[in-house]
Amino acid sequence: MDWFNRPDVTPVCEKAPYRVSELSAIIEGLLDNPLLQDILVRGEVTNYTHHARGHRYFSLSEKGGGNTAAVIKCVMWRSDAERLSFNPAEGMEIIVAGTVRTYAPHGSYQLQVKEMRKAGLGEKFLLLEQWKKQLAAEGCFFPERKRCLPAFPARIGVVTSETGAVIHDIRTVVGRRYPLEIIISPTAVQGELAHREIAAAITRLAGMVDVVIVARGGGSFEDLFPFNHPDVVRAIVACPVPVVSAIGHEVDVTLSDLAADLRAATPSAAAELAVPDRIVLTARLRELKSQLNTALQARVAWARDEISDLRDRLRPQRFCRRLEERKQNTADLSDRLGRAFSNRLGRERLLLAEMKTALGSRNPLAILARGYCVAEKQGAVVRSAGAITKGDCMKIRFFDGSSQVIVEQVDHERDL
Repeated sequence: MDWFNRPDVTPVCEKAPYRVSELSAIIEGLLDNPLLQDILVRGEVTNYTHHARGHRYFSLSEKGGGNTAAVIKCVMWRSDAERLSFNPAEGMEIIVAGTVRTYAPHGSYQLQVKEMRKAGLGEKFLLLEQWKKQLAAEGCFFPERKRCLPAFPARIGVVTSETGAVIHDIRTVVGRRYPLEIIISPTAVQGELAHREIAAAITRLAGMVDVVIVARGGGSFEDLFPFNHPDVVRAIVACPVPVVSAIGHEVDVTLSDLAADLRAATPSAAAELAVPDRIVLTARLRELKSQLNTALQARVAWARDEISDLRDRLRPQRFCRRLEERKQNTADLSDRLGRAFSNRLGRERLLLAEMKTALGSRNPLAILARGYCVAEKQGAVVRSAGAITKGDCMKIRFFDGSSQVIVEQVDHERDL
């Protein structure tokens, strides 16, 4: 059919054609729908590519009836892919979280993935959060209950699988740093019932070692899941000696890591934390020995000088000389004291004489001796003529005696 000549269609010449960018913008606007933002999608990984720059390109497919399959392209940028705890692979069923976006250069749409996890793990994630809250309420993760590792352990215990590189790595590190006895408490480290064996292996070491290392190599979330079980966490908390956890890689954090007294990034790092370094200890001992020798030599030299000084001070000639010096000093002090006493005594005598003279000049008897007398009437000194009248009996006191007189006449000053 000739589209341009159809009678029921507006002639194309009367319509303005869209530019490609305009059409892409319209499609992008249609896809910018809340229903397509921050969604979860489940599917099977196909066409997986790990780009050299760290980006991940793949498709999610869902097989339908017959041989048909629904497919959507996906991209996960490096900044988000760095948080992945596992490596996606062809045929793996996963659940992703992301947003639908258009990609104009290719004229297509794709799902930009922000997070990814293996399908079927959702229930375990929920169970993990439930266990975490329960154990936190019991105080299993309190920093206050965590203990310091012993400085010089005699034996260490290791809870891990008998096979694998973990025990080899720990033995190598311990043998190099600080050789001591290692007691292995073997256990399964993954599987449905592994948590029971792990908890029992920790309990078995009670009273046998000074520190316990619970270790396992890297693995997926499912592989490490037994170390999240409350039985294992409670066994770590109940262990009478400090526990070091070294489970998975550094980015993997299990509940056992949170409950342990100390967490290490790898089993080798756990061994380094559990035992001291004999090379460092030897160097420190040499340093302390050198400091002790230096201090001892200084003390001996000081004691030698003290003994020499005492010997000189106790020699007879020096003793006699110092005795004569002390006698001369004593004599000088005695002479100075005598002179000072004599001078002070002379000054005090002169002062006493001056005071005696001053008191003598103020003695009433001395005044009377110069021809004065004191008149008394009825025991009181008469101070004026107005105090007596004719006929009064008075006592006249002289410097060497007294007499009784009768007043015959009173002459006042105004009468003179």
